[in-house]
Amino acid sequence: MAKPAVRETDLYAPLKSFLEGQGYEVKSEIGAVDVMAQRGEEDPLIVEMKTGFTLSVVHQAIARQSISDIVYIAIPRGSGATFRKSLKANMSLCRRLGLGLITIRLEDGFVETHADPGPYVPRKSKHKKADLLHEFGKRTGDPNKGGSTRRGLMTAYRQDALRCLQVLSDQGPTKAARVSKISGVEKARRLMADNHYGWFERIETGIYSLSKNGRMAVQEYQETLAALTPRNQPAETSSERADSSACPRTDLCQTFESL
Repeated sequence: MAKPAVRETDLYAPLKSFLEGQGYEVKSEIGAVDVMAQRGEEDPLIVEMKTGFTLSVVHQAIARQSISDIVYIAIPRGSGATFRKSLKANMSLCRRLGLGLITIRLEDGFVETHADPGPYVPRKSKHKKADLLHEFGKRTGDPNKGGSTRRGLMTAYRQDALRCLQVLSDQGPTKAARVSKISGVEKARRLMADNHYGWFERIETGIYSLSKNGRMAVQEYQETLAALTPRNQPAETSSERADSSACPRTDLCQTFESL
């Protein structure tokens, strides 16, 4: 037999009991407000209840901030990994908006406060920032189309793997140190040993060649390989290519310009 659908009214009794336990006088449906609680001379505490965390309840809670600084969203507590993941994201959103978040376990009426209202002070992640700056600096050109899915993106790591791939395609089986020197990829040995893309195989100690997948990748990435330069050699910009292709013979160009 299917469980009956959860109603907002199911949340009220355990929520009221929880707030009364903290010394609040609690009343429901005061004007447009779902739940309002008062304790002494404090700012009124307002709760917007919903059967799920939606954009609609966020809009309502933000509107209530024109009445009080103490505004909570209350939703039923779910279970499983999906709910825990969404709860974490919703907590972060509520904190950013200065809202509180409460969950109510309907089976036993357990109420838990996950976030309290208050000014949000963002915490910057130096590690994440450093990772992004590192990837930005190491990536050659702008090979991806904005909005693409993560799968198959051209990262700086993939570009380095392609540089090693090109060396082995040109040279045949080669010592890792030589691959590193020609490609400009400092960690070529580690990259080929890890073999993340399955392009390389070690045929002797310190000597690598292309695998079957690697030979296929040479064909698949032909255009990309043609545009890649060694890591220690700056890539030619589009304006430089335009300048060089405009007139390969400088002396002739000067002659034509003087005519």
